[in-house]
Amino acid sequence: MQAQIEKKKLSFWQIWNMSFGFLGIQMGFALQNANASRILQTFGADVEHLSLFWLVAPITGMIIQPIIGHYSDRTWTKLGRRRPYFLAGAVLAAIGLVLMPNASLFVAYLPALWVGAGFLMIMDASFNVAMEPFRALVADKLPTDQRTLGFAVQTLLIGLGAVIGSWLPYVLTEWFSIPTTANEGIVPQNVLWAFIIGATILVASILWTVLRTSEYPPDELEKSAHKIDKNAQRGLSSIFTDFIKMPKTMKQLGLVQFFSWFALFSMWVFSTPALAQHVWGLPSSDRSSLEFNEAGNYVGVIFGVYNLVSALFAMTLPVIAAKIGRKMTHAICLLIGGTGLISILWVTDPEMKWVLNLSMIGVGIAWASILAMPYAILAGSIPAKKMGVYMGIFNFFITAPQILNGFIGGWIVRYIYGGQAIYALFSAGLFLILAAMLTYFVEDKDDGAIA
Repeated sequence: MQAQIEKKKLSFWQIWNMSFGFLGIQMGFALQNANASRILQTFGADVEHLSLFWLVAPITGMIIQPIIGHYSDRTWTKLGRRRPYFLAGAVLAAIGLVLMPNASLFVAYLPALWVGAGFLMIMDASFNVAMEPFRALVADKLPTDQRTLGFAVQTLLIGLGAVIGSWLPYVLTEWFSIPTTANEGIVPQNVLWAFIIGATILVASILWTVLRTSEYPPDELEKSAHKIDKNAQRGLSSIFTDFIKMPKTMKQLGLVQFFSWFALFSMWVFSTPALAQHVWGLPSSDRSSLEFNEAGNYVGVIFGVYNLVSALFAMTLPVIAAKIGRKMTHAICLLIGGTGLISILWVTDPEMKWVLNLSMIGVGIAWASILAMPYAILAGSIPAKKMGVYMGIFNFFITAPQILNGFIGGWIVRYIYGGQAIYALFSAGLFLILAAMLTYFVEDKDDGAIA
């Protein structure tokens, strides 16, 4: 029997290269998060129906991530185990980014709204193909005492990519005078160009990781197991067995994740109508005026702020966690983020829109922790040979709350909040605070080995 590979510590720049593709992936996600509601409203979607269109993202994630994790655990090619999935996902996601805002070109065949939703599905599925193996790659390559750092570097790159993606439409207008208005039913030029630029950077950043990162080859025992393992031959059915046997820590983290991601989904879906109605004072029927697009552009600005804060704060997480523990670090960050979302309720004038940036500082601190700490806690409780599939299964606790929110969020806004989307953001803040409280009950098995 061949000895297991002893994982070597990597330098900061080796970890950076390993996760650099996340910059492009998150740039694409940020463009989607800040602009999808505006694009769909431009194509004719009502506010109360937005969350239903956003169901595309969590549903595809729930289906695809465990499957990609399952097969990437059992893949070995010249490009390695995880990297083939990065590359394939990046190319398909780039196609979706280019075509979604151009859905009006296909109106001769189908309504633009449905074409746009279809390309949104392709884009989301492809993001998930590219993204899922990145989490497993950190656990594959890094020893336990570097995993918090590894996930923190990923969070840094996620933040940088999201800042670029969130601010790009605004920058294209303010710096390069690309128009932010368009005819009814047509997406503005600044948004169209932002999506094209995002697609280009996505592919380039993934190629950087693919070409500059190696992977540990499977040892002879793993190669033999790959050939005769009956569980592997059963294929996807083994995912359900793994789900039933998930570690206790994953179940505990799942509840924290549920309320965290229910809150995030509300923020992404309803920020544009919330700001348009509550801050700019526009009626819900306004979907194309200059003021509506100003509100949409400013959603990109504040989303960029929280992602910038996330990128900067991410590198402090290992230091804070080493002093007070991962659980306490995560709980405090969630509490600060919930307070930030709740504070938006008191901004009611576009002249005071700059205050929204202060609210987003709290959200950025929470976002940094959400992207790093649950994975750092989880990695220590997962068998190494099932790292990919369990990272994919863990995505259930991210996608399930978004799916639930997608079905009931619009109904709640219409019938309970009287069509006022701002209260969806307020309740999102309350859910983050609840998630902070639940973090206390999570068992972190290797909390003593933090770097």
